[in-house]
Amino acid sequence: MSETVIRVEHLGKQYRIGALQGKGGRYGYKSLRDSIARSVSLPLRAIRSMARRGGNPRSDPNEAFWALNDVSFEVKRGQVLGLVGRNGAGKSTLLKVLARITEPTVGSATIRGRVGSLLEVGTGFHPELTGRENVFLNGAVLGMARSEIQRQFDAIVSFAEVERFIDTPVKRYSSGMYLRLAFAVAAHLETEILLIDEVLAVGDIVFQKKCLQKIEGVAKHGRTVLFVSHSMNSIEQLCSRALMLSAGGIVADGAPAEVVSQYIGPSDPESGKPIWINSGNEYDSLHFKPMRFYLADGAGRQLPAQISANTDVWVTVEGRIETIDPAMLVGYAAFARNGQLLFWSYNRDEAESYWQPLGTGYCRLRSRIPARLLNQGSYRLELAVNFYCREWISRPGKNSPAIHFEIAGGASDSPYWYTYGRDGFLAPIFHWEVVQKEQTWASESQSRHRGLGT
Repeated sequence: MSETVIRVEHLGKQYRIGALQGKGGRYGYKSLRDSIARSVSLPLRAIRSMARRGGNPRSDPNEAFWALNDVSFEVKRGQVLGLVGRNGAGKSTLLKVLARITEPTVGSATIRGRVGSLLEVGTGFHPELTGRENVFLNGAVLGMARSEIQRQFDAIVSFAEVERFIDTPVKRYSSGMYLRLAFAVAAHLETEILLIDEVLAVGDIVFQKKCLQKIEGVAKHGRTVLFVSHSMNSIEQLCSRALMLSAGGIVADGAPAEVVSQYIGPSDPESGKPIWINSGNEYDSLHFKPMRFYLADGAGRQLPAQISANTDVWVTVEGRIETIDPAMLVGYAAFARNGQLLFWSYNRDEAESYWQPLGTGYCRLRSRIPARLLNQGSYRLELAVNFYCREWISRPGKNSPAIHFEIAGGASDSPYWYTYGRDGFLAPIFHWEVVQKEQTWASESQSRHRGLGT
């Protein structure tokens, strides 16, 4: 039987919403500047708190929040464990506890072996040091001997593709260069356990594939990997087991395909309808604050999680616009069940003459996915709101609300495919025309004669 290398028992991590923590806060030292700023801001914060809570001055603005709550599981040596769940479910907090970046409030996490982690771009790098110096620094932090780092150094630099810049301070690196070098260090140094958060989404497609191949190779050599990803295809392809977290607790543990299937269920379990509703203080922006993201029919009625293939689906976004910005784009990204990106759609995709103006106040934007375009199966839409070439409010794959739905029905109207379906994500029905052979041959014969001058 394989040895247990990670044992988590009744683990809990508590934060306080609104509490100042760390430097200058409740759990750290206070500078004179912090004390003055806090004394000035306290009355204003009290007024805002009373307004939010209906004027009740006795409500505690620093309420407790459990990012992890009574989490228990074990990981055997050589397992590749995938962690899935919505944003805020506790996945990153769990990895930070295991990496000894943050301490648990209650419970324990026992780890046997050296741990390498890649939780953020450039974790453990010093911006003033060169790439070369950071490789050795990061390796030393992970407990590696200098000889071990030297043995892997050429492979690390080659994988990261930063040979020209290895003696340049990393503060001058692009985020992609940072990512490549950070991943290369974590993957090549000989730690027994590797923790990887959703950082691969930062890289380009070629580099993502390269990283996934490396993770697969690492796992085959007996190293243990904990892998957080929003790509369900990667979870099913790489992992031998998966956990799903929700509200800080484990709600599913089993085979990746089964956990993924449960994860991509209806967005709103109570109504069974694919809808996201802003709790009131999410995605606060001076320009656009999304309030609802859902699927509707042509009359505006919300659709259920299972939709007939013969139904037009209207992807609908409701929100409030405070200030007009001509660079703002509102849309969504569509994904298949396995996490494969199918397409993006924005309200500015058509020629400029077709753009509809946006005004301040409440607005509803919608776009139609025509009936019989998507094949039967499960799909996920993630809201995308950004300002062209500037910044994101809601970015798919990073911090975006998602809705899930299923297309049901045959892949076509033909009796050949009515029962069995067909492969692929799309299943459009196109009109075909038939040209008889006699007509085709006659046309070709006339063309040949004209070409010979007869």
